[in-house]
Amino acid sequence: MDVLFEQQWRTLLDTLESRFGGGMDLQDILYLVGVQELGQGFRKFKKQEKMDLMHVAVCTVLVPQGFYEFKGRDEDGWPHFEEKIPLPALEPKEQDRLIRRALVDYFGEDPSEVIDPRSA
Repeated sequence: MDVLFEQQWRTLLDTLESRFGGGMDLQDILYLVGVQELGQGFRKFKKQEKMDLMHVAVCTVLVPQGFYEFKGRDEDGWPHFEEKIPLPALEPKEQDRLIRRALVDYFGEDPSEVIDPRSA
C-alpha cells in the first residue's frame, strides 16, 4: 500500500466533500472534473451529457500520462481528445487506482485552488 498516495487521496476527498457535501465517490469527482473542464459552470445536464462529462474528465486526467491528447473544442465548447496510447487491460481495482492517482495529480497540492467557483 502506498501510504503517501492514500493520504493525498484522503486529503482530496476531504477537500471536495467539505466544498460539495459528504459521501463523494470516484464517479462524483469525475463528474466535477468534467464540469470544470467544460467550463460552462454547473447546470442541468442530460443523461448523455453526464456520460460525456465523465469521458472528458477521464481523458483530461490521463493526458499527462500520455494516454490522450487534447485536440480542441467543438462549436458547443466541448473538449475533444485523441487516444495516443491504448489503455492497458486492467482489473477494476487497478483501473480505479490509475484514475485516482491521475485525479490526485490533476488537483495537485491544494485541490481548493483548482475548483472553479462556478462549478459549485
